[in-house]
Amino acid sequence: SFVGFNFHSHPNSADVISTVEFSQSGEFLATGDKGGRVVIFQREPQVRLLTTFLGEYNVYSTFQSHDPEFDYLKSLEIEEKINKIRWLPQLHSALFLLTTNDKTIKLWKVSERDKQPEGYNLKDEEGRVKDISKITSLQVPVLRPMDLLVEASPRRVFSNAHAYHINSISINSDCETYLSADDLRINLWNLSITDRSFNIVDLKPDNMEDLTEVITVAEFHPHHCHLLAFSSSTGTTRLCDMRSRALCDQHAKLFEEAVDPASRSFFSELISSVSDVKFSHSGRYLLTRDYLSAKVWDLNMEKKPVETYQVHDYLRSKLCTLYESDCIFDKFECAWNGTDSVIMTGAYNNFFRMFDRASRRDVTLEASREVCKRRAVLRPRRVCIGRKRRESDICVDSLDFRKKVLHTAWHPTDNIIAIAARNNLYIFQDRHSPSGHHGVHRIEQETAPQLEDTPPQ
Repeated sequence: SFVGFNFHSHPNSADVISTVEFSQSGEFLATGDKGGRVVIFQREPQVRLLTTFLGEYNVYSTFQSHDPEFDYLKSLEIEEKINKIRWLPQLHSALFLLTTNDKTIKLWKVSERDKQPEGYNLKDEEGRVKDISKITSLQVPVLRPMDLLVEASPRRVFSNAHAYHINSISINSDCETYLSADDLRINLWNLSITDRSFNIVDLKPDNMEDLTEVITVAEFHPHHCHLLAFSSSTGTTRLCDMRSRALCDQHAKLFEEAVDPASRSFFSELISSVSDVKFSHSGRYLLTRDYLSAKVWDLNMEKKPVETYQVHDYLRSKLCTLYESDCIFDKFECAWNGTDSVIMTGAYNNFFRMFDRASRRDVTLEASREVCKRRAVLRPRRVCIGRKRRESDICVDSLDFRKKVLHTAWHPTDNIIAIAARNNLYIFQDRHSPSGHHGVHRIEQETAPQLEDTPPQ
């Protein structure tokens, strides 16, 4: 009763998924890859199947968002890789979303067309202009039904505002403005104005030799349009209030957990860098992810996090190896479920972790080809240090650090999660209880995907 969609390809670096994002309604899911492509999936109407409901996601639209560019003034290549995708609230039949690479942000409109006009007076059916001298009568153009066509068109291009690589974009709750952040600055844009933006955070020192931190991620509050949070490479998260002053260099609140001097090491600063920040749906909490842990902060308490979850603490003994392979610089994302009761984040070996905030129970699950089978049920995995205790356990020395789940997303209301593992997108759906994820899709990115003509698995 479980469907796996396989797009067979020979993966290359351009096919690696670089961002995943559900729309506000959850009906659509967008992915961006290193090749500059955006693939949008649409959830099919839920169907009654064996006393349960199964909502499947199928490809809705694919388009090329960004192309490689070259900055001749700086002799710098600009990659086409999609760094972030953010959906705008859907107000009518058309969809709008923002996509960005390192330098340029684009606003896309995705719309459906199932009718085409016919019977023009000044041109024929092939679009060629008629000889006016031969037109002897007037006719009223009419709309004729046609096969459904999904069109993606760029509506705005926001460029030339960042000297460094853009790492974040976030839509404001006023639905009129959004922010974009690079290593040292955060800019505020109006969605209808492309030729200027306002700088609201500037961490660039007068002398670059005095640089001590860079911005890693920035996010708007889900309900208050004047509040935003941004984190840095030093492990701090700042809450800024745009009502107090136009330039938010002075934060309203600072969330930072002091490092025990006894445990400080060469890697302390590297592993404390915050790679992702997410406000809870209620707006009261902040979820931050550093290299080894995920932390939940109450906006009313700056002193320390209210909850700390160790994602893969067993890697502390492997930090030297991870540093030499550059894995220690991997940026893992995190996500809340729709009720803010469970958090999720990725790990190595295609593992991802889920933590129940009420019971403090956690589970490690794996996104792999083996789970794409009929009636597949995700089985908990466990990493052990030393000898294996159970046959299903995996030793920490056997972990594959080339396989990593960096990008995750949770449906805004339902228990559906999207996991990106290199060029594979996995969609897991819980059909019974909040803690079990049973339904699964697996979709592989490729340059020119073709659906294999085989019956569902």
